[in-house]
Amino acid sequence: MRLQARLFRKLSELNAGPMKYSANLPSLRLSAIPSYLIFFVVAGAPLPYGSYDKTTIAFWCFVLGVTAVATALSPISLRKAHLWLLGGIGLIVVFYAFVLHEQLADHPWIASPDPLWAKASQALRMELTPSVSIVRGEPLFALGPSLACVLALTCGLVVGADREQARRLLQVVAWSGAAYAAYGIVSFLFEPTTLLWREKRAYIGNLTGTFVNRNTAAAYFGSCSVVWLLLLMEKVRRHLRTDTIDWKRVPARLMTNPPRILVLYFSMFFLCLMALFLTVSRAGVVLSLFALIVTFVVYFRRDLPPRSGIWIALMAGTAIALVLLQFLGGRVSSRFDVQGLADEGRLAAYRSTIKMIADHPWFGTGLGTFPWAAPAYRSPDISMWGVWDIAHNTPLELTAELGLPLAGAVSLGWGIMLAVLIHGIRTRRRDVIVPLAAFSVSMIAILHSCVDFSLQIPGYAIVVFAMVGAGLGQSFRSKA
Repeated sequence: MRLQARLFRKLSELNAGPMKYSANLPSLRLSAIPSYLIFFVVAGAPLPYGSYDKTTIAFWCFVLGVTAVATALSPISLRKAHLWLLGGIGLIVVFYAFVLHEQLADHPWIASPDPLWAKASQALRMELTPSVSIVRGEPLFALGPSLACVLALTCGLVVGADREQARRLLQVVAWSGAAYAAYGIVSFLFEPTTLLWREKRAYIGNLTGTFVNRNTAAAYFGSCSVVWLLLLMEKVRRHLRTDTIDWKRVPARLMTNPPRILVLYFSMFFLCLMALFLTVSRAGVVLSLFALIVTFVVYFRRDLPPRSGIWIALMAGTAIALVLLQFLGGRVSSRFDVQGLADEGRLAAYRSTIKMIADHPWFGTGLGTFPWAAPAYRSPDISMWGVWDIAHNTPLELTAELGLPLAGAVSLGWGIMLAVLIHGIRTRRRDVIVPLAAFSVSMIAILHSCVDFSLQIPGYAIVVFAMVGAGLGQSFRSKA
């Protein structure tokens, strides 16, 4: 009887095993759908000219919307901190929607119509329906990039709550960036007058990759260099296999029969770094080198000597960065010699934008209306050559178009996200490269957008926000 009972239990376990596996199989497949979708978006967003075209933006918004729906249906477990972050994103979205309502509505709730409409009615001798926005309906048509960024941040956070998917997202960003860098270098050497399948109209002597503007390309390749450096340092740390690092012996150990994976990762890092220097972007190169130094020091902070190790590492990294700038970035140095640190036209444009903010402090001139509002505030110090349809300072332009309250809320949101990423860098050990990569890339994007418009290009902004979302997802310890 006992033997029969044991055989019966064994047969029951064998029969229940496949049934249990098959029951979990659909949920596993369902949870993988959001990951593959966000990987596809992150890898493909930089390809079609930085996704600056409205049709391309609409396509990415559709894919990210499907990803958001898939994340809601998939069995992805979130911590309470993740839910708080999603709630904060939701509050900013509600505030954003309220401002857009005021700008688009014929009868806004609290905002006053722009006085420009009354002047236009008087000049045309006909009654025009006033609006808070100086261009009727433009905030709705300009909503695409902002919507794509919010969706990328949300999907990156939910998908990045799983450590394996967060690390795969870094891998996707790194390998896609290396592929775009390789294309950019080959195109720069053999077809410098073409960009993908079109004729190149600007920056013919500079590498732009798949982007139209060299500065955005520099921010993107600098961000990819940071990711590759982190992946490389993680492999180096595992290769050393010691609790404490003897820095004097590290070069000899790495140069003596290095593993192929280290050689491969270093080659990809150098490829992205070479593409960065070939863009000849002053701000992009300097900020990327600064981010690389900070990333190296922060990652190895526990392995450095306790007292003066961090300062020695910072000075050594600065010296290496200056050597690279001298030998690989000679054209960048020449631009500093000729044009200095900043263009005079940009400083005048910033002052003009501040005057625009002073005249429209609460609800702005309307999302996407800067090209129409700027001519009335154009400073005489700006050269008559060219059209200034972008403020070359994303925070100022955002404030001019949407008003001080919403710009302050967005700035507060960025501050909270950076604080959470710093918390993740301090507390995480196993997956510290995820929040550290997100922090370094976000610093490149934020600082560069203060002197240019890299975060206004969806092909780069989507990558940044997806990485920040993944970093937020891994800023807290994983569940057991």
